[in-house]
Amino acid sequence: MEFPELGEHCSERTCKQLDFLPLRCDACGEVFCKDHIRYDNHKCSSAYKKNVQVPVCPLCNAPIPVQKGEIPDIVVGAHMDKDCKYNPSQQRQRIFTNKCLKPGCKRKEMMKVVCEQCGGNFCIKHRHPLDHNCKGSSHPTSKAGYAALMRASEAALKSAGAIGVPSNGSLQHNR
Repeated sequence: MEFPELGEHCSERTCKQLDFLPLRCDACGEVFCKDHIRYDNHKCSSAYKKNVQVPVCPLCNAPIPVQKGEIPDIVVGAHMDKDCKYNPSQQRQRIFTNKCLKPGCKRKEMMKVVCEQCGGNFCIKHRHPLDHNCKGSSHPTSKAGYAALMRASEAALKSAGAIGVPSNGSLQHNR
């Protein structure tokens, strides 16, 4: 043999395969091949130190301690029957809590829709500054928004204009 010190033999007594990339069990410290590295495959006597799973109650999300030899499903079921702190009436939370600040509007949204100019919370229908008579800055903060208003005002002026936007950016109604 050219490299007799290269590799190690699998510690499983029925295998003893020479492995050039051996794996060391993190529980018992023995060397195994890829087929026997799992705790169950080499009947590891120290697996209880590493192979620990703590079940969690699906109702209250509390970790449930399980003693060695107990079946986790039975222990979690007993917890749910006796010790579980889950109260369905407390868990029911309102989803639509963000009320629109537009006077006369009673809509509520799931998430906040905040105006960039005035900082108010509005519904989807009144989210744009023109829809809620925004008292913020005189023109939209983004250049794209200002350009869109300019295009809209030019189109409106051509069709016997309702809204005009002068070069200074302030809105006015032409009637």
